Amino acid sequence: MKKSLHTLILASTSPRRKDLLSQIGLTFTIVPSDFEEDMSLPLSPDMLTMHLSKEKALAVAKDYPDAVIIGADTVVAIDGAVLGKAHTKEDAQRMLSILSGKTHQVITGLTVIIPAGESPTGVQIIESVASINDVTFKPLAGEEIEWYIQTGEPLEKAGAYGIQGLGAMFVEKIEGSYSGIVGLPLEILYEIFRRNDYMV
Repeated sequence: MKKSLHTLILASTSPRRKDLLSQIGLTFTIVPSDFEEDMSLPLSPDMLTMHLSKEKALAVAKDYPDAVIIGADTVVAIDGAVLGKAHTKEDAQRMLSILSGKTHQVITGLTVIIPAGESPTGVQIIESVASINDVTFKPLAGEEIEWYIQTGEPLEKAGAYGIQGLGAMFVEKIEGSYSGIVGLPLEILYEIFRRNDYMV
């Protein structure tokens, strides 16, 4: 007998994650996490995203102990180095120049917390998984980078681009999960829910 989710919380204000959850028909509440990210931790990019997604989810779970919580964090990595969010035009210029003509990784850490009362075993479940995906950019001319920065899209995005927006024009190839690149790997989320007999 499959169960339906009673209270599902997305611990993120990302409109892209909101759209992805809505796309698969889930009813959920958005509760921003107050966890402060530390991108300087000495962790590999995949371990960093799992750590950050878990801490974001746990911060919300403290106030909503009976809800199923989804936490996520996305980074762009190239040659093992993490590119965070572009906060300024200078950040965006630097990041896009680094990504030009190369293959990089977009890694989304996903954490799902299922409280004991919702768990099939009666024990709280915390699962953290990393979705690691390759994205190849075409070579970018300086004027293309400048035009893209002027659109405003690169700001506050990991790696200074959004694949679901204008940034898609720079992408030659992807290998992996499109939803994982956007910010929430739906196939992994579905598998976690399926294993725990949840209706989606």
